[in-house]
Amino acid sequence: MENASKALIIAGAILLAILIISLGIMIYNQASGVVNNNAMTEVEVTSFNQKFVQYMGDKVRGANVNSLLNAVKTNNMSTDDESEQVTVTGDVQVDKTGKVTGSASTGKTYKVEATKYTTGGLIETITITANT
Repeated sequence: MENASKALIIAGAILLAILIISLGIMIYNQASGVVNNNAMTEVEVTSFNQKFVQYMGDKVRGANVNSLLNAVKTNNMSTDDESEQVTVTGDVQVDKTGKVTGSASTGKTYKVEATKYTTGGLIETITITANT
């Protein structure tokens, strides 16, 4: 009788250990799912960047530069995520709060290029310089 009670105690301890291990695995899987969901897919990164890439080039007209500035301002004001906010530097500037400093002259052409990317591949900084 004594051996039977010890066997039941051992079996109970094994079941409890399996339950604790299973619970730990379940919590780990849920936590890793949350971490993986924060990263953008390649398609989302391309889609985000495309909003700005369409305005880039060596001889971009001033009207297109002003459209880019509006796109950056709209983007920055519509997102709270720091990694999705874009800064414009150079002759015309937009900060991460959406404040525009200066505007592009419609009679000039500008060189517009992405000069800095986040680790996730999103455009972080766009530089605009007037062509002479």
